[in-house]
Amino acid sequence: MSDTRAKKSGLSADIQKKLDAKYNLEQEKQCRAWIEAVTGEELSDQEIGVHAFQASLKDGQILCKLINALSEEPVISKINTNKMAFKQMENIEKFLTACKGFGLKDGDLFQTADLYECQNMSQVIVTLYQLSSVALKNGYTGPSIGVKLSSQNKRTFTEEQLNDGKTVIGLQYGTNKGASQAGMNIGKTRAIMD
Repeated sequence: MSDTRAKKSGLSADIQKKLDAKYNLEQEKQCRAWIEAVTGEELSDQEIGVHAFQASLKDGQILCKLINALSEEPVISKINTNKMAFKQMENIEKFLTACKGFGLKDGDLFQTADLYECQNMSQVIVTLYQLSSVALKNGYTGPSIGVKLSSQNKRTFTEEQLNDGKTVIGLQYGTNKGASQAGMNIGKTRAIMD
C-alpha cells in the first residue's frame, strides 16, 4: 500500500485483510509469465510477491504494451513514459478503457487505485485472466492463461427430429426404465389404525 495513505483501521482494515488473503502467488507467477510471453519483455521487478508485482505494473506501460500485443492493431497509440504519478495513472486508465473496448465487462476490471496504490491486487490478477480469455475468444492464438470462454453453438433441428423428441420421457419426469421403490422397507413400518 502507498506510504502516503493513513493506516486502515476498523472495518476498512478487516476488508483489506480479506482482500490481501485472496491474493494467490501461483496466479501471479502465471500472469508474470504470460505478460512476458505476449509482450516479449521482462517485467521490471522479477521478485515474486504482491508489492513487487504491483511495482512492475504500476507505471502502466507494460499493460498498454500487453493490450496492444493482444489486439490486431495497436489500440493505445501514445504510452506515457514519464514518471509523474498522474501520467502513470493515465496509462492504467488507457489500459482499462482499451479492455472495455476489447470486450471485458465492468465487473472484470480493477480500479486504477487497486493497482497504483496496491489496494486490491487480486482484482488486477482477475482482470489479467479475463483479458487472456477474451483475447482467445477474439481470435488471439498466442500464449494464454485462465479458461477459454464459450462461444455460441446454435443448433438446427428438422421438424421430424423435434417430433421424435416429444415421444421421449426424460428421467426428470419420474421414470427410470420401470424401476420403482415398491417393496423397499427401511426400518420398522408404521402402523396406522382407524
